[in-house]
Amino acid sequence: MPNLREKTVVKLRAKGLGVSHSRADVSIRDLTFQIDEPEARGGTNLGPAPTEAALAALAGCTNVIGHKCAGKLGADIGHLTIEITCEFDRRGVTLEEEIDVPFVALRQVVTSDGTVSQEELDRVGSEVAKYCPLSKLFEQSGTSMETTWAKA
Repeated sequence: MPNLREKTVVKLRAKGLGVSHSRADVSIRDLTFQIDEPEARGGTNLGPAPTEAALAALAGCTNVIGHKCAGKLGADIGHLTIEITCEFDRRGVTLEEEIDVPFVALRQVVTSDGTVSQEELDRVGSEVAKYCPLSKLFEQSGTSMETTWAKA
């Protein structure tokens, strides 16, 4: 039987249909969801705003990569709770001026309910920092990132 090797670079695809000035229906794989603005900003509040979706993607990625890293290290992290706070410079989205780093600062607090020790959890966190593509995306854009891993 031949040894199959997975591709190292793959194409990801998304399709957005702008159904109004504030809402896009986005299709990825066999999923469709809405990106929308809250009613206070003229939207219909059917989904997160684009900037909020970016934070959701970071939380999801931290969870997935966290579990992969924990598995590789043999650490039981159980379930993770990921709380993110963001300092966001709105001058760009309000068209006031171009902003090079709109996500000024992100702080993540990742809490594990597993049997992992704090020392092992810190090691998991160090590994996640190396491999999480969303963390890398924010960091490389100039966002100040602070992530704390803690036991419940």
